Amino acid sequence: MSDEFTDDQKQYLQGFASGADVTRTVRGLPTFAATLGLAPGTGKPPGDAVPTGPDAVHILAQNRTIAEGKKLTPQEEAKRKRHPLDMWDDLVKHAAEDRFPKGDDVLAFKYQGLFYVAPAQDSYMCRLRMPGGILTAHQFRGVAEVADRWGGGYADVTTRANLQIREIPAAHGPDVVTALQDIGIVTRGSGADNIRNVTGSPTAGIDPHELIDTRPLARAMHHHILNHREMYGLPRKFNIAFDGGGAISALEDTNDIGFTAVRVGEGKAVPAGVYFRLQLGGISGHKDFAKDEGVLLTPEQCVTVANAVVRVFIENGDRTDRKKARLKYVLDRWGHEKYVAETEKLLPFKLTRFPLAECEPRPPVQKHGHLGVHPQRQPGVFYVGVLLPVGRLTTDQVRGLADLADKYGSGTIRLTVWQNLLISDIAGEDVPAVQAGIEALGLHWDASNVRGALVACTGNAGCKFAAANTKKHALAIADYLEPRLTLDHPLNVHVTGCPNSCAQHYLGDIGLLGTGVEVGDEMVEGYHVFVGGGYGDDQDIGREVLRSVPATEVPAAIERMLRAYLEHRDGPDDSFTDFVRKHPTAELKAWFEQPQLALV
Repeated sequence: MSDEFTDDQKQYLQGFASGADVTRTVRGLPTFAATLGLAPGTGKPPGDAVPTGPDAVHILAQNRTIAEGKKLTPQEEAKRKRHPLDMWDDLVKHAAEDRFPKGDDVLAFKYQGLFYVAPAQDSYMCRLRMPGGILTAHQFRGVAEVADRWGGGYADVTTRANLQIREIPAAHGPDVVTALQDIGIVTRGSGADNIRNVTGSPTAGIDPHELIDTRPLARAMHHHILNHREMYGLPRKFNIAFDGGGAISALEDTNDIGFTAVRVGEGKAVPAGVYFRLQLGGISGHKDFAKDEGVLLTPEQCVTVANAVVRVFIENGDRTDRKKARLKYVLDRWGHEKYVAETEKLLPFKLTRFPLAECEPRPPVQKHGHLGVHPQRQPGVFYVGVLLPVGRLTTDQVRGLADLADKYGSGTIRLTVWQNLLISDIAGEDVPAVQAGIEALGLHWDASNVRGALVACTGNAGCKFAAANTKKHALAIADYLEPRLTLDHPLNVHVTGCPNSCAQHYLGDIGLLGTGVEVGDEMVEGYHVFVGGGYGDDQDIGREVLRSVPATEVPAAIERMLRAYLEHRDGPDDSFTDFVRKHPTAELKAWFEQPQLALV
């Protein structure tokens, strides 16, 4: 206020403004201070105020960016003006008016799990949160009910062991979110600049080979995020995974934070037992895996350390360039050693440095252990892996699988990062009935080596970024190859529609990246083809060998690649990835080359 006013006048005006603000707030209007861009109660611009509360860490990071003479991204400006978690009433108002969001509201509504996916679909997609990818049959049925009542009558399993409901009208966005909350499924923070669904080993607690059950850790991390507002509104999205050392990998090395279970034997510098290794910086779409930080953690320390890692990212992530706003780029700028040192400053304990070489090797991963019938650690009990065609399920199939889980198992559904699911806790004598029930639903439990690890993102049928209809083309590949080829090794084929790489094409034995391809005077859908990717002990980024292949020609191109592999490999012990890694790209191109293909 101006110094020209007397103290009595200032007091009167402050009282008037406060009363007016109460009225404006009740009516759903912004306060006078907010209208003028002032910090509440200060009469100063937000950058000049001393922020308090859980959002302070974000505001201070933005303030530092501005003080350095840099310009915040439009997304950061929008979050700075109003936290998206405070916009539920706006979402309800949009629904009442039967209209979808525009501008900054598109980002804000993602904080409630609702993605406006136009122009691919003029509708919302709702993404859920389920720690470790595990839910009950009751919840699974509930998802089907929501998808039937307000969605497209189907659900998609994602590469974060999660579910999506699509084709939701504008008027029913809040109905979907609240109905899911009624059955114990949360959507809050499942998209945008937040920590996404926390993943874990899909066979946690039932795997005979696992070192530790990751379910309690995934659940603890999930609830830590939900109950700490500062875990929202990061510079960009963030992924966390826990791998328990079992037969099925959690792909933790593709996450921003990966916790990998290891065993330490007797006679070492730490007590013998099971610990977690800390890995940081995985982002497969940017061709980077998480790196081991030389740190050993007890299970009880993991969530605390994850919180500190995220806090350092909040304070130092790039808020001026969305393309450089992931954790990887802070690590590139600082180096891993400095990042770990800054993390340690926020911890109530010292980190234990311990060489990876001093830990026992992780039990081997079964590449297709997420399909078929497998014994559990519990005697006489089995889990059955169910193949879902590129992750899509009709609501009738959802209900049918839930019924099988209830009738023959423990009512537990376990989603995997390969877009499949497991039904667990089935008595040996009931396995044939479960297999028959799966087949009666039009699904499979014993897939071929091609179809069994076929992963596809949403594609341009539901995503504005995708250049190709990935799910359609992935199914066409499997339909074409199955009657023509028999393989004696598992084969992962990952089909992604854009460089964001939601289907992680760089990790596949064969990876496809959607692109436009010129054919005569037309532009058609097509793919660049990569080979030799892997994860875990088989970790590598795929190499591009074929470029701009029209989608209609991709199945035959892959057949030629696989026939070249079968003809030129050293013997039956060689997998496809073993084969391609033994040969330089030029030699592979010569074997794969066909006149109609434009090769790299």
